[in-house]
Amino acid sequence: MRLGLSRREEDGARLASLLWECGPGWRAISSAMLGGGIGPVGWVLNAQVAGGYSRMDPVAHLLEMAPPGPGVGMLTAAAVDRFTTAADGGVEVAATVGLRVPTWAAAPEGTPDPELAPMYLPGTINIVVAVPVAMTDAALVNAVMTVTEAKSQALAEEGFPGTGTASDAVCVAVREEGRAELFGGPRSTWGARVARAVHAAVRQGARDWMGRNGQAAREPSSGLSEM
Repeated sequence: MRLGLSRREEDGARLASLLWECGPGWRAISSAMLGGGIGPVGWVLNAQVAGGYSRMDPVAHLLEMAPPGPGVGMLTAAAVDRFTTAADGGVEVAATVGLRVPTWAAAPEGTPDPELAPMYLPGTINIVVAVPVAMTDAALVNAVMTVTEAKSQALAEEGFPGTGTASDAVCVAVREEGRAELFGGPRSTWGARVARAVHAAVRQGARDWMGRNGQAAREPSSGLSEM
């Protein structure tokens, strides 16, 4: 897969976009608004938007920036040009990490949505993973779980009080042909590689975010033990 960075002028800001070009023979599972679910994929777009983004047609907006053909598109207010990458045993990962409002997945009912806080700093963690083998649908679902667990582990180790942000997105792309792997969990061959690569990319991204924003990580709470 080929990874390219581009920039555009929009809403008075210079914004970056990261495009993975897969070519034929790939399929993906994704939580993204554009191209989400499981299906064929020729590209994955991670596009930066200005803080306080308020367009009500995000899918149409993504399609304006996307190449032709089937693909996956996700948006973030994080600095896309500060993306981090990692690789492990053939698995490749690219992540954009914004941690303005880390949140716990399980919060008490009625807890205010932290994404409604003033947009001083960008949030959202978007993760794209490329695995050079085929996987069953069940293994793909398992791989998304592995990505999420590895992300949360990295945030905990860096002292962030949350499992992620409320707007995180994931895409895992695999080959269409070949013997399909049955498992994608963190102790399977390929799942372990996915976990290590995601963990490395997100942890580096979290450190970079803290460095850019001059904020020390807060200690984890709400039942997370020290790691």
